Amino acid sequence: MNDQNLKTLRKLVTPYEKSDLQKSISQIINTLVPFFLLWCLAYKSLSISYFLTLAISIVAAGFLVRTFIIFHDCCHYSFFKNKKANRILGTITGILTLHPFDHWGRDHSVHHATSSNLDKRGTGDIWVLTVEEYKEASTKTKIMYRLYRNPFVMFMIGLIYVFGITNRFNRKGAKRKERMNTYVTNLGIVALTALLCRAIGWQNFLLVQTPVFMISGSLGIWMFYIQHTFEDSYFEEDEHWEYVKAAVEGSSFYKLPKAMQWLTGNIGFHHVHHLSPRVPNYKLEEAHNNIEPLQNVPTITLATSLKSLKFRLWDEESKKFVGFSHLKKASKSQVSAQLRTD
Repeated sequence: MNDQNLKTLRKLVTPYEKSDLQKSISQIINTLVPFFLLWCLAYKSLSISYFLTLAISIVAAGFLVRTFIIFHDCCHYSFFKNKKANRILGTITGILTLHPFDHWGRDHSVHHATSSNLDKRGTGDIWVLTVEEYKEASTKTKIMYRLYRNPFVMFMIGLIYVFGITNRFNRKGAKRKERMNTYVTNLGIVALTALLCRAIGWQNFLLVQTPVFMISGSLGIWMFYIQHTFEDSYFEEDEHWEYVKAAVEGSSFYKLPKAMQWLTGNIGFHHVHHLSPRVPNYKLEEAHNNIEPLQNVPTITLATSLKSLKFRLWDEESKKFVGFSHLKKASKSQVSAQLRTD
């Protein structure tokens, strides 16, 4: 993508930044109503077969991911024109998805402002080390990093840590408004859990909610991971970093089957979202289809996305993500070069 196209992209996407009240309300109805119905159906199916419960829970988890996308849009104040309406719905959906509106929204805004900037990593993003940073790291840091990048740790243990610990406590220096919202969210989660446990029993609650939570949480982390971890991504030091390039080259277009695209709220059009977070999720595809330069971005499919599981480090020389095996190959190359020199 040439520099001229990059300069005009933000202007071209501006017309898609206005929310549509009818579409927003329709999305609330076609997301929350099916989720609640599926959750109840999963509970009812416990008396028939737990395998049936698990099958229903998988679908319910998909609708919970879609609920998170509504929460996500509210945090960007893009779901409604009215700021207060975004806060109210964002807090409610935050209780359902275990995310405090202000706390998560603040970290996510930092992520958007610093995505792919090597000098501003650490808030709202996935831990990424460069090849050189890893080589120079202490043994303890290397072990911690390898554990962190292990798929089981990242997508299973990681989600318990993020949802159960990180999201439950305020960050240091948080303002009163943010702290109060976290307290309200935590109170809402406790109250809803207590109500359901009293109504159907804590065992039944766990049998339904656990698979819904684990599946939706893992899928959510996977979506975030794949949208910024692909071979030809974009990372630069601050002096060379450009917002538009970070958006369209450092965020992928995750081309999903239509059903999955719908359940994930079009967030696969992540390059459009990073270019302009004010575009509501139901307009992301339209912007992508109507703005030709946005179609010439890194595209990932379900099949090719699995390759990203092997990516561990950012190589500043080749400008690509590489695996830990790259370190061994590089070491062997250096030894061979040294022997030839000798």
